[in-house]
Amino acid sequence: MSYAYKVKPGDKVRLSSFDPKEHAGLSKDKAKDLTEDLGTEMASLQELLFAAGQTSLLIVLQGLDTSGKDGAIRSILTYANVQSCRVIPFKVPTSEELAHDFLWRVHRETPRSGAVSIFNRSHYEDVLIVRVHNLVPKQTWEQRYQQINQFEQLLISSGVLILKFFLHISKEEQRERLLEREKDPTKAWKLAVADWKEREHWDSYMDAYEDALTRCTTREAPWHIVPSDHKWFRNLAITQCIVESLRPFKDEWMKHLEKMGVEAKKELQKYRNGETGN
Repeated sequence: MSYAYKVKPGDKVRLSSFDPKEHAGLSKDKAKDLTEDLGTEMASLQELLFAAGQTSLLIVLQGLDTSGKDGAIRSILTYANVQSCRVIPFKVPTSEELAHDFLWRVHRETPRSGAVSIFNRSHYEDVLIVRVHNLVPKQTWEQRYQQINQFEQLLISSGVLILKFFLHISKEEQRERLLEREKDPTKAWKLAVADWKEREHWDSYMDAYEDALTRCTTREAPWHIVPSDHKWFRNLAITQCIVESLRPFKDEWMKHLEKMGVEAKKELQKYRNGETGN
């Protein structure tokens, strides 16, 4: 079974229909064991992805404050080879970024062939926080859903595999996590009045996310809704999705690498036979 819910094109997303506390009846220990097994497979698949250099992977993580984006990234990096993996956090746009179209700062951070990029927040902020806080006219952000779909299709056509995760937490769990930060000295640096102020816009954010998940799900780049009240289940769901998305490419990558090996051996034999021109 899939632990994350994959949105289908044409589905109208209602987040109230998804339980953020879902854990598929698994215990914490069982989920961690499954994550470890899948993580080992993910490491092997990522190595093939890098070596073959035919495909790249873009992981988009979206969610409200405290939903676990940083924790999900730490979990992924437990198994990923960081030499070919980059994490890009998208914060408030700089004056330089605002002087360009909204996708400019995003496009230049997409992964090169064979690499993995993890977006902590992303281009979707421009139909989320921008919409909730009326930072641009409605006519402007309304156009962006189609522009995002076109942008992602361009990436897909260039060999980029896109996995988009919405980390779904309950309002109650968010409150508990914010309060926990006040008690834990190692997390106090994350404290911000803005986080509590943003809670006042919870319903508006739910509406904005529902529209983004509905309007920007395509066959090749669907959204995945990840129950995230349980951090260990969140990590399992994301790891499973990554592995199941990479598996279909394994044989293709292996064949390509075998072909590369044959060519490399021919060149080596030429060198040993003194047949190289240099």
